[in-house]
Amino acid sequence: MDIGRREFIGASIGASLSGGFSGSAFGGKEKEVDYSALDAALKRPVLKRQLFSSPVKIASVELFRSGKFSFVRVRSGDGAEGVAVTNNKAQYVYPIFNKLVRGCFVGKDARDLDAIVDSARRKNYKLSGLALYCCIAWCEFAVLDMLGKIVGKGTGDLIGRIRQKEVKMYSASGNRGNTPAEEIKVLRDKIKASGTKAVKFKVGGRMSNNADSRPGRTEGLIRTVRKALGDDVTIWADSNGSYDARKGIEIGKMMAEYGIDMFEEPCPFDHLEETKQVADAISIPVSGGEQEASLHRFRWMIANGAVQVVQPDLHYFGGFIRATRVARMAEAAGLKVIPHMSGGGTGYVEVIHFASFTPNIGPFMEYKGGIEQTGKWYEPPLRFKNGAINVPKGPGMGVHIDKKVLSKAEKMV
Repeated sequence: MDIGRREFIGASIGASLSGGFSGSAFGGKEKEVDYSALDAALKRPVLKRQLFSSPVKIASVELFRSGKFSFVRVRSGDGAEGVAVTNNKAQYVYPIFNKLVRGCFVGKDARDLDAIVDSARRKNYKLSGLALYCCIAWCEFAVLDMLGKIVGKGTGDLIGRIRQKEVKMYSASGNRGNTPAEEIKVLRDKIKASGTKAVKFKVGGRMSNNADSRPGRTEGLIRTVRKALGDDVTIWADSNGSYDARKGIEIGKMMAEYGIDMFEEPCPFDHLEETKQVADAISIPVSGGEQEASLHRFRWMIANGAVQVVQPDLHYFGGFIRATRVARMAEAAGLKVIPHMSGGGTGYVEVIHFASFTPNIGPFMEYKGGIEQTGKWYEPPLRFKNGAINVPKGPGMGVHIDKKVLSKAEKMV
């Protein structure tokens, strides 16, 4: 890894604190990493088993749907209950949940959640990927909700130490195909409406083999967005795997020249070697990992400098336990973690809890709208104010599904 980027990342924290745009608070020089440090991080227990003095047998795990929302309910033999909300993939993968995953949890002692999650992976390893790990995550979320309610602690306290009670967000634009001027207006409007101090916009055409969404859009936006938004806004760009290494390096160097702070997923998500080529060649941090399903590939990415910011998705990657292991490996390497957010308006619950206890969490989490959904069927609704979302205070996940929604729920079989 080139010395210039080490110095860049090390110097960036000062720039961020002074209001400059360089580096966006990723701070600290990257450490020399060997696999033994990452392996030690992987072996540390995640759930605080010592909080529970007696077994908590999982008696049932059920998947329900109510309108456009799906959720998982777990119950213990003693009548304790936990509920978790899925992302929108439940409508496709529910047979995997019912036939292969729920049985890995039923009958087990919930205090052994680390081992249960690992066992569910091993038993179904031939299906490794988003479809499997979403199902594992939903079970894990519901179990954590139940365990938190049993001991009167929030999810973050079951795993780590609460470090923040409000989490700063960045406003993410999902637009492709509009003009640079139109997109800049979108970003300005998002900043004004949300109070956020950071934004992310799309470049390229999404897994498009170097094609842009419209001719010249990416280059035009990169050249103008910093001047338009000013130096006190953190600006990130996401290509969703649009480029090969050659083009990714070209775009990444242009981003650095025009003051973009981070380049997300420059190359196809599974082409780790090309992603590393881009990371080695440009001076701004490269982030990635939202589609990643393997702890060992994250291990390789971290040890080999393929990314400087790791982005496991709490749903796609299999839950808090697996994502915490990735965060701990990143911490051992001096890197930040910013989880990808796939759960729509309801996915904020998991991301905000994860950010609350993770010591090497990044400066901003993703806000893509939809927070009002939590007020329609969650109690209490999450509060988005001055660019930050509050961490739910109650035990477990800290939120409750509205009884009207529950009364209309039908089991997914």
